[in-house]
Amino acid sequence: MLIALIPAYNPIENLPGYISELLNKKIFSKVVVVNDGSTQDYDPIFSILKHSADVVILKHAINRGKGAALKTGLNYIACEFPNIVGVVTIDADGQHSIEDACNIAQALCARPQHLIVGVRNFKGQVPFRSLLGNTLTRYTLRIVAGIKLTDTQSGLRGIPIKLIATLLRIEANAYEFELDMLIAANQHGFKIEELPVQTIYLNGNTRSSFRPLWDSLRIYFVLFRFSIIAILSAILDYGIFMLIYFLIAHNVMAALICGRVVSVTFNYLNVRHYAFRSHESHIHTLPKYLALALVSGLIAYALIVGMMDLLSWHVVWAKVVAEFVMFIINFLIQRDFIFRRPKL
Repeated sequence: MLIALIPAYNPIENLPGYISELLNKKIFSKVVVVNDGSTQDYDPIFSILKHSADVVILKHAINRGKGAALKTGLNYIACEFPNIVGVVTIDADGQHSIEDACNIAQALCARPQHLIVGVRNFKGQVPFRSLLGNTLTRYTLRIVAGIKLTDTQSGLRGIPIKLIATLLRIEANAYEFELDMLIAANQHGFKIEELPVQTIYLNGNTRSSFRPLWDSLRIYFVLFRFSIIAILSAILDYGIFMLIYFLIAHNVMAALICGRVVSVTFNYLNVRHYAFRSHESHIHTLPKYLALALVSGLIAYALIVGMMDLLSWHVVWAKVVAEFVMFIINFLIQRDFIFRRPKL
């Protein structure tokens, strides 16, 4: 059993016909449409949909964003239909063909432990903002999250029922929710599978409510959460290190330990919750994290002392270089081994 979920803000006029054709394929038992605060001009569209017994209309009093609409629909589905295979999300702007939606549904039925993502080929008449946004996000996601995907912004997805509870914990309410979905699925052991779909843009994608500047900034904030936390941790570590070294004792090891204790505590709590969205028990993650902190601290100490003794570097610059090297190593280890579950 599958359910289609359509977040709708000022949808295309043909949405009722699209949904009728979708239901005629007999793949989806229900279609849940979330009216995300559409203007009154679109009330006739939702009135038509209300007459269908297989369509459920949920409504936001105001426009809350695509992520919020998806979460409203996912929460309803998880509560009312907990035994289904999963949910297929479809945009309301006409970008997804009936055939592709059905193909995603069939793939999800065949592999119910996978997050299925419809992948556009971005050939032909593709709006520049869509091509540029997806290209930048694709490569950034690969570097920051270790996820190699062709299309990171596709709204056509097959979501396993077991993943929904994890997605409902995501705080994002706008377009960045869909990027967070990929990161959350990856971190919780769900394999992300790509399935080719058609690239359809109606009238240059003018019906999309995506705001290029603001929504792009929100998306990249999701990707750079780890870096922001790391910078704050580094400021704590660096400040305490310098305070201890210059004001109390000219001892690299003592200063390094004091700085590390404070920054490691701050970093662990924030990286676990905000960067990697990990809900693993502290019993599983904390010992590995502390072991990494100990080893990286020893390596940083060796690098600092080595640069001071062998290269005659000042302690300030030796500390900066050593910590930059350890930042990259720590990030990769935390991303791939400490806060990630094995694939299901």
